[in-house]
Amino acid sequence: MVQDIVDNVPRARHAVVLSADGIARGATDGLTTQDVRTISAAMAGMQSLSRATTHFAGASQDRQWNQTIIEFAQGWVFLIGAGQGAYLAAAAEPDVDMQQISFRMHRLVARLGNNLTSPPRVNAADAVPAAGDPAGQQEGAGSSGFVIPELDEAITAARGARHALLLGADGLPRGASSGIGRDMADTISAAMTGIHAYSRATAPFASGRRDDDWRQTVIEFQHGWIFLIAAGEGAFLAAAAEPDCDIEDFSTRLSELVPVLTARHASRGERARHA
Repeated sequence: MVQDIVDNVPRARHAVVLSADGIARGATDGLTTQDVRTISAAMAGMQSLSRATTHFAGASQDRQWNQTIIEFAQGWVFLIGAGQGAYLAAAAEPDVDMQQISFRMHRLVARLGNNLTSPPRVNAADAVPAAGDPAGQQEGAGSSGFVIPELDEAITAARGARHALLLGADGLPRGASSGIGRDMADTISAAMTGIHAYSRATAPFASGRRDDDWRQTVIEFQHGWIFLIAAGEGAFLAAAAEPDCDIEDFSTRLSELVPVLTARHASRGERARHA
């Protein structure tokens, strides 16, 4: 049944069914045992970290995760739920028909039914900060010198945009849009650094190349979007938006800021070295 995706979707490469614990339950032909283990572990780790970022996408009682998409220069990785405690991951070439592969993936999940259900060892709701938890709170307009005006401008210009956060190569926050305090910035930065690492680990699955150029990771929840995009030498931008936001427009606006932000922080680093 898993092979159906590769056999019937042009440009589809591979598919793997895995448990929330990172154990592979089935895979298509052409993958080595190590490939299957790597993608299963990476996807499970990413999902665990994704649960810690749901409050970044917005306050809502319904924080259901829908899907995760990872884009590389030479391929895509798609991840959806496949029953309680199980996931379906698929890899495809850059020019795959996204609607077609999504349809086949969801049809496969329906066919699998409860056969591959793996009850989770930890309740997903336990990983979501409660309304009164510090990790789920925003701290006014942020600390002085922490707010990046250009990020505020991008959010104002893109309908449905919520937040944006610049992370350095060291995984530490460099600045953010208004409304993100230090506590939230630290929490999101830690989770996003891990998500970035797990995303990079899926490169061989996506395209067969370990050095493939990672571009972005998009996580869709019922109440909003979170996405992570490359932002220069080792740095990246994390952003959140409402469900009806034009993600392409928002990410394009942020990408256009990358040269400005990179140059600014490089200049600050140079001044610090000479101080």
